[in-house]
Amino acid sequence: MPRTTHRERHRTDRIGWLRAAVLGANDGIVSTASLLVGVAAASAGRSELLVAGAAGLMAGAMSMAAGEYVSVSSQSDTEGADIARERIELSAQPEAELRELAAIYEGRGLSADLAAQVAAQLTAHDALGAHTRDELGVSETLTARPVQAALTSALTFTAGAVLPLATALVAPMSIVTVAVAATSLVFLTALGALSARVGGAPVAKAAVRVAFWGVLAMALTAGVGKLFGAIV
Repeated sequence: MPRTTHRERHRTDRIGWLRAAVLGANDGIVSTASLLVGVAAASAGRSELLVAGAAGLMAGAMSMAAGEYVSVSSQSDTEGADIARERIELSAQPEAELRELAAIYEGRGLSADLAAQVAAQLTAHDALGAHTRDELGVSETLTARPVQAALTSALTFTAGAVLPLATALVAPMSIVTVAVAATSLVFLTALGALSARVGGAPVAKAAVRVAFWGVLAMALTAGVGKLFGAIV
């Protein structure tokens, strides 16, 4: 009987950079477009509009990079501390840790005897790795990567912010508010669809979700600009 290979495509290895990329691009489009719409609604000229947009791009990209690095570094530090604590416990109380690991497997559906055998074999192979993965829930695929998250967010924020800024540069001032809002809505919908496709999630749901929050943000900032009639 011929031997077949069962191949599966999983996308969990993309979670770290995909989350940061979607967050960066979405924030770049939404925040820059909202800023431009708000400034344009306050009857600002093109030069003021572009200065505000460029400043928002630079500030936002640096903020995203710093925020992602600090946030993911905190997660990485917590994971490192938990792993170090687990290493000490394995050295001080190996039998208790073995029983703890067996209880985890038994709780997942294995019989008590089989759970004990699996725990013993995995402990003999790599005790810390088994506890890190099955007790702490930390895996190589999902582990925190601060530099990757920071760079990804900064670059995708910049790419996202350039889109509404370019629209503001070329659109006639008489319709710049509508042009920025409309093109940004298209960009956001495309971003939601693309991120869902890359992550293997439903495309329509993601596109609508991203577009809804973008429209809400732009509407609120346009209201602020109209209300105060000044550059905010």
